[in-house]
Amino acid sequence: MLTYDLQSLDGERKYYALYQHIKEDIVSGVIPPGDKLPSKRALATHLGVSTITVEYAYRQLIDEGYIYARERSGYYVCQLRVMASPSEGRREPLRLLPEEDAPPPEGSQFPYSLWFRTLRHVMSEYGQRLVSRSPNQGCAVLRNAIAAYLLRYRGMYAQPEQIIVGSGSEQLYETVVRMLGSDRIYGLESPSYGQIQAVYQGAGAQVEQLPMGPEGIISAALTMSKAQVLHVTPFHSYPSGVTAPAAKRYEYLQWAAQPGRYIVEDDFDSEFFMPGKPLESLYSMDKSGSVIYLNTFSKSLAPSMRMGYMILPPDLLPVYAQRAGMYSCSVPVLEQYALAEFINKGYFEQHLNRTRRRNQTK
Repeated sequence: MLTYDLQSLDGERKYYALYQHIKEDIVSGVIPPGDKLPSKRALATHLGVSTITVEYAYRQLIDEGYIYARERSGYYVCQLRVMASPSEGRREPLRLLPEEDAPPPEGSQFPYSLWFRTLRHVMSEYGQRLVSRSPNQGCAVLRNAIAAYLLRYRGMYAQPEQIIVGSGSEQLYETVVRMLGSDRIYGLESPSYGQIQAVYQGAGAQVEQLPMGPEGIISAALTMSKAQVLHVTPFHSYPSGVTAPAAKRYEYLQWAAQPGRYIVEDDFDSEFFMPGKPLESLYSMDKSGSVIYLNTFSKSLAPSMRMGYMILPPDLLPVYAQRAGMYSCSVPVLEQYALAEFINKGYFEQHLNRTRRRNQTK
């Protein structure tokens, strides 16, 4: 008969302790495969516990595949293939990680009170809608807000249906490869932000490094390149700090006008880099439908704000739907609604203006 000391435990802990004891004896071979366990009533009487305690323990053992019930016969131990662990029985205490005490990002002046007020209002206003599944391209309320903001603040015209919401730049880079294909060559600025190359190569794409000059990618390198997709940060390339002038941006667009070529315009940091309103985007200048525009809120709001978006040319929407449209949006619905409200009430633009003024005085 199985013998375990459970008397010092309360009701709920008794059943779990009994389950753990029996499981350990099965795994260690003390109770061999095929052995019949005592009946619930007999084991309860022997251990001085309730029949319910034994029933709960047996039920969990059955659910996890350690024992099975045979009708009108009882409970039997399953045949297991258990790997012996050299550290079994010598477990160290958990070494808990220290909590991060990260300082706020440089130049950050996140509007905490406005953001939390917006969250509270959204939770009271929309309730049940916030626990629903997000549409794959993102919630309509946020895509509408982004489209209206871009037209009002940036002079960029994009229908909400062209906007895809994602959890930051890196996920959107992967979506670009999934949509355009990993069999293409992706041309990157050299030097550039290291994660861009890491994500493209991690998605199986071939990368070509294109050297930078004082105005952007060197013209001869671009002309000789075998790339079919060009990833550029024309307003503030990192780490070089280069801003592409109008002539260079038109050169990029002329390159992309050839059939089968696309530009991924990474507009990270554009809201703060230039005084006043940012320069016209490649997307707005494009006449051939070859520019995919990307931006995130991690710089303009906070690094923890893992939300970004891309704008697709209309001709790429069917391609996106076929190759990438089945993947779920990974941004929580609550955060999408809160950001939409934050934009629609003008708080986002107020925050940008305050931050830009503060940066100019430094």
